[in-house]
Amino acid sequence: MRHPARLGIALTIALATVGCSAAVGDRTEEDDSPAARASAKAASVTSCGRRLSFAEPPHRAVALDQTSTETLLALGLEDRMAGTANLKTKIPAQYAAAYAKVPVIAPKIATGEQLRSATPDFVVAGSSDLYTKDRAGTREELAALKVPTFVSAVDCPQQNQAVTSPFEQLFSDYENLGKVFGAEQRAGKLVADQRAAVAKAGENASKVPQGDDRPTVVYLYSVFNGMPYVAGKSGLPSEMSRIVGAKNAFDDIDEDWPEVSWEEVAKRDPDFIVIGDLSERGRPGDSAAEKRATMTEHPVISKLPAVHDNKILEVPGIELDPSVRSVHALELLAKGMKDLGYVR
Repeated sequence: MRHPARLGIALTIALATVGCSAAVGDRTEEDDSPAARASAKAASVTSCGRRLSFAEPPHRAVALDQTSTETLLALGLEDRMAGTANLKTKIPAQYAAAYAKVPVIAPKIATGEQLRSATPDFVVAGSSDLYTKDRAGTREELAALKVPTFVSAVDCPQQNQAVTSPFEQLFSDYENLGKVFGAEQRAGKLVADQRAAVAKAGENASKVPQGDDRPTVVYLYSVFNGMPYVAGKSGLPSEMSRIVGAKNAFDDIDEDWPEVSWEEVAKRDPDFIVIGDLSERGRPGDSAAEKRATMTEHPVISKLPAVHDNKILEVPGIELDPSVRSVHALELLAKGMKDLGYVR
């Protein structure tokens, strides 16, 4: 960040201006409804070890990544957003109209200057690594400017050890953000809908062989320089596997997406393979078709029954990382398990 002192002064002045004008000119008709006025109260939540306090709901929130952007859009908060950044794939159709209303402050990872130009009164991120000196600025720097910063509970499991499921961590995000914005009812509905989807995906888990007979699955996220990146123990796919009654074949590696060898994949000999389609990201080896071709052309992997017999499922790659979209990938996994014959 260049000229931090001057930027800080500018941001402080801008935020003061925003605080005055937002109460009069930036409110929508919904904001001025009796229900909205009743919910426009002080709120306090804890995010990744920091207590955040709000005298009133934010009016100029900035989301630093796609996950946070889509969460705010799912909560119907586009009119309270002053910016988004770091979009990796297309916004889903159901959020497209709302997303079009929000300024894009940076096509990739936002810098401190880009963030400050949006004069935010609240910043939301899916991961804490977006808050660094060479990115948006540290949480401490932004706190000194009276800008609260939120990090998804998924990135800080150590702060809430009682909530171990990535889905429940996401649900806690929705509830906390709903409280901050005075949108508790919308947040509650989103949580209820997604919790029901998780329960439905797990309905047939008891019909799948149990114990050591559980079907094993390899989640192939990407292929970089010819090497596969698969889901490890700490990523969302392990929880998805548990819900549907399967077992992640690389559950013994305590990483989200470790790089392994094709020989190690062959050694695990999974019953089926889930491919994350990252076509929209556009890097070599990202598309599902390229990953299929790599496996069918590999002298060892091509002989695996899962590949030879086409026991392969495709899901959007972005949905294999925790987000408001992840229940969709879980639904595809549950349906695929049934279609492949693993449900009795």
